[in-house]
Amino acid sequence: MPLLRSNTADKFIVDRRKPHRNSDVARAVRRTRDRLSQQVGNLDFDRELLKLHARAMVGGATVIPLLVLAIAATGLLAGMDKQISIWALFTLICYSIVAFMARRVERTEAAELDPILTRRDFLIGHSLCGLGWAWFAWIGCTACQIDHFQVVKAIVLLLAMAATAITASSLRGSLLATFVIPVAVYAYAETKLWMPVETMMVGLLVAALPFFVYIARHLNRSSLMLLSFRSEKDALLAEVETAKSMSDEARRRAEDANLAKSRFLASMSHELRTPLNAILGFSEVMANEVLGPMSNPTYRDYASDVHDSGQHLLDLINEILDLSRIEAGRYQLNEEPVMLLNIAEDCCHMMELKARNKDIRIVQDFEITLQRLFADERAVRQIILNLLSNAIKFTATGGEVRVRVGWTAGGGQYISVKDNGPGIPDDEIPIVLSAFGQGSIAIKSAEQGTGLGLPIVQGLLAMHGGEFELLSKLREGTEAIAIFPLSRVMEELPALPTKAVAARRR
Repeated sequence: MPLLRSNTADKFIVDRRKPHRNSDVARAVRRTRDRLSQQVGNLDFDRELLKLHARAMVGGATVIPLLVLAIAATGLLAGMDKQISIWALFTLICYSIVAFMARRVERTEAAELDPILTRRDFLIGHSLCGLGWAWFAWIGCTACQIDHFQVVKAIVLLLAMAATAITASSLRGSLLATFVIPVAVYAYAETKLWMPVETMMVGLLVAALPFFVYIARHLNRSSLMLLSFRSEKDALLAEVETAKSMSDEARRRAEDANLAKSRFLASMSHELRTPLNAILGFSEVMANEVLGPMSNPTYRDYASDVHDSGQHLLDLINEILDLSRIEAGRYQLNEEPVMLLNIAEDCCHMMELKARNKDIRIVQDFEITLQRLFADERAVRQIILNLLSNAIKFTATGGEVRVRVGWTAGGGQYISVKDNGPGIPDDEIPIVLSAFGQGSIAIKSAEQGTGLGLPIVQGLLAMHGGEFELLSKLREGTEAIAIFPLSRVMEELPALPTKAVAARRR
């Protein structure tokens, strides 16, 4: 019968060959970083400046035309001829051409702009506007009723220069292209009269032009800073998006790995423990010669070794399952009143045989006035056994393990297991406290562990709201302290009066 292959992908399998799904964001980061390093003369940078100039011209398209209309209306009311109207029409047409070009540049993508041609077109447009202002500087008014007409023209030209310096500052040279000719025409027209006031106005215009050029350059530098800040903002946003996408990808992979781990542990708990129990049972029957004596004593030793190895493997599996349940938050505490002192005595008695085989002495130093704890007895017993097992494992023959149980300064209770073994270097303590972590001494030891005992102790204590401390010095020993908080200590119930007890018995 042919096997049917499921079309549904295994959601627990992580495909690490998949390309990064946010490569577009990474490319955007590179582009924005390139823009940050740009300087004047770079094509992309010049395109951004031209776009900025176009937006400024579109935004201020009505400022100077309104000034032109006001001048024309004032001139007609003052008795000037139709020349002022023709000048106004010509100037408005010139500014309309510049506004049309600005609108076209604003709607065009930056990558499609030719910065050299666009800059040239803008400068030509501003030069045409300058011809309009030159015409205005040449216009005379013999029949109008305006005193100091030449002074008024100079003031108008100053206002136009100021407005142009502000609106056209993003384009270098635009102010000079617009007002060099008008200032020259005004100076030529007024110096022929050589009147004191007009001469002062000529000097003022000539001095004002470089001043406004300086202002325009200062505003241009501000535009450059604006572009730089905007590029930096884009880069930061792109980096944040990249970091977020990487975090999402890492979280997805972690979730997949966690699901795969849970699936593996669930399978292992059934697939491994079931045959292990059979191996332990049969090897124990063979080692104890339940079904009859074995003629070869070597086989009996082999059966005992098989039983010991199977028991070690079963303990390892149980530790892995316990740690995985603790990390997943599925370890259920069966809380009840327990006596920490009694549990510690039982654990010391259970480890007595193992300690005696290594000629290690277990010293008990208990305070007898301890109250009950509201805790999981199995978890407390596992904590103490893990600490005792580690202490005996790393204590040399003829050493000593001291077990203390008592009160903490905050009103909680603690159990301390201290050995006089080789100790742990300070830089290896975080490794020892991590899952499957082993220090250099443990690696060199012939009696290696799994590296899960202390993480399980930390996890169980955290579930009880307690703390774990590991203090160690090289060549002096290690002390492990498990602390249960005050909230776990139960208050001692007051004794009932004798009369009340007698009444209850009746």
